[in-house]
Amino acid sequence: MKITLLKIFTIFIVLTYHTTLAQQHYFPPFGEWEEKLPQEMGVQATKLKAAIDFAIQEESSADKNLKLAHYQSAFGREPFGFPVGPMRDRGAAAGLIIYKGYVIGKWGDPYRVDLTFSVAKSILSTTVGLAVDQGLIKSEKDLVYPYMAPIIPFEPHKAMINKADHVHEEDVFDLFGTEHNRKITWDHLLRQTSDWEGSLWGKPDWADRPQGNSEEWLSRKRHEPGTVYKYNDTRVNVLALAILNVWRKPLPQVLKEQVMDKIGASPSWRWTGYENSYIVLDGQIVQSVSGGSHWGGGLFISAYDQARFGYLTLRKGNWNGQQIISEDWISKSRTPTPVQTNYGFMNYFLNIDRKEIPAAPETAFFHLGAGTNMVYVDEENDLVIVTRWIKNEKKAELVKMILESLPK
Repeated sequence: MKITLLKIFTIFIVLTYHTTLAQQHYFPPFGEWEEKLPQEMGVQATKLKAAIDFAIQEESSADKNLKLAHYQSAFGREPFGFPVGPMRDRGAAAGLIIYKGYVIGKWGDPYRVDLTFSVAKSILSTTVGLAVDQGLIKSEKDLVYPYMAPIIPFEPHKAMINKADHVHEEDVFDLFGTEHNRKITWDHLLRQTSDWEGSLWGKPDWADRPQGNSEEWLSRKRHEPGTVYKYNDTRVNVLALAILNVWRKPLPQVLKEQVMDKIGASPSWRWTGYENSYIVLDGQIVQSVSGGSHWGGGLFISAYDQARFGYLTLRKGNWNGQQIISEDWISKSRTPTPVQTNYGFMNYFLNIDRKEIPAAPETAFFHLGAGTNMVYVDEENDLVIVTRWIKNEKKAELVKMILESLPK
């Protein structure tokens, strides 16, 4: 009886804590986000306006036609570097400043739905966290291969071929079938330290940001998982396909039901994969999504919906009293990767030693993607900044200017 009463008391305390937390903070309902004048919040309006003018002035100089921008960048010159997913011409510089829960500044068109590039990685890692929270994955430290079934690609063109000519070909593939890949844990994939070997959706691992002598790209010795960090979108797509097989349903559906609907996001966002990233799963044709837009595809989303996700991570996964992502997972996401200390779980960039954004607290972090797209999250200042299509080298200065406008 004492144990039962203790459990009831513990549940009561937790619920009371989250209810009190929710009462302390404003959470925007679906379809609206309350705005306040800077001076209402003790913010210096002149300095804030200067920061917004700076964000507009320092818009990315890359072509707004993202296909052209791709081919004019290093990505377009990579082996197999052609896009295989949808793209959309981007909008002008846009953004939001959320202080103590309220919109105190905005620029451009924050309702416009654009690609967010690798900010999608933070969304992807969240789907892994939800699986851990709900017991579908026992621990992120687990090896991945015991959770995997053979992958059945959707290849309708094979219905027209002579099967006798292909009798020695496999009809399925195994993401973790090699000796090296069987050593990989979920944590390795989340931290981009897996050195996964192989090819997925026509993109070999070695073709993404290739380094060193091209003669050794295919034959080099593999690093032990966990020992070397390498930002690699093929391996990100491996994680997306692996977690799809754990959930056994499309990740956009998981995201909508488990996160976006609960935080009042709009119905306008879309998360896509590639023209060839379809598999047959439980008799259904399902697209495996991309964790970025390196080769097109990825997450199309507005600045307002980006801000809602950033605000959720600011509040440690809690939204108006409901724990959507566990505090434990948010904490792990913000834990430095030993071999790359400015990186947590993808795509949480950390401000360790204030190297990334010198003016910001060391505890600040940001979800980052090309473009540049950034969702800056600052617990100490109760601040979320969404900035879209700013020059990458100017993002730290923008944060500095906004911080200087806040009450001391």
